[in-house]
This record gives sequence, C-alpha cells and structure tokens, in this order.
Amino acid sequence: MHWQEQITQELAKATEGLHNGNDGLARVCARRAVAIATQHWNAQRRLPAWQGDAMHQLRTIQEHTTFPLPIREAAQRLLTKVTEHAHLPMTTDPLADAHIILDHLNSDT
Repeated sequence: MHWQEQITQELAKATEGLHNGNDGLARVCARRAVAIATQHWNAQRRLPAWQGDAMHQLRTIQEHTTFPLPIREAAQRLLTKVTEHAHLPMTTDPLADAHIILDHLNSDT
C-alpha cells in the first residue's frame, strides 16, 4: 500500500474512533499517520530514517528545534496520554494536531 493511502487509512480510523468516543484509538491512529509521514519526509531528504515507534518519532519532532513551535506543540499534545489529557489545562484534538504536523511536512516536501 502506498504511504499516502496508509496515512488516509489511519486518519479515517482516527475519525471513527473520535466518532465512537474512543479517544485512545483516535490518538494512536493519528500518531501512526504522523509516523508514516515522517518516514516519507526523511526519505525525500535522503536523511536517515528515525528509529523507533510513533511515540519516539513524535518526541523527535517535539525536541527538534528546526521545526516551528506550533509543530512541536502539536507533537507534544499527541504525545500526551489519554489519562494525562483529562488533567491538562489544554484541550486536544488528535486529528487537528496530526493535520498540523502533516500539513507542515507536506509543505516542506
């Protein structure tokens, strides 16, 4: 399956999760969509692939100061676990955060 189709599939699962009240599923799928995009983004630049799972890749984005602050903040929100999410002063939408990162990666391709 093509990487763009994989991203679309993960975002569709995330949307379904949100619709069904399953925020955990939505977050996992949104994270996976970003991880797939980062693999393609690195390949386009002939950079070494980032190792690790989707969480590790989000941490890399969050810590990498070459990414604009809104991108790093979206990565931080996606890194937040559902159990911690309820106690934070911010509201999160995993799909919106994934799209912030995906749009940036796509504009930089």
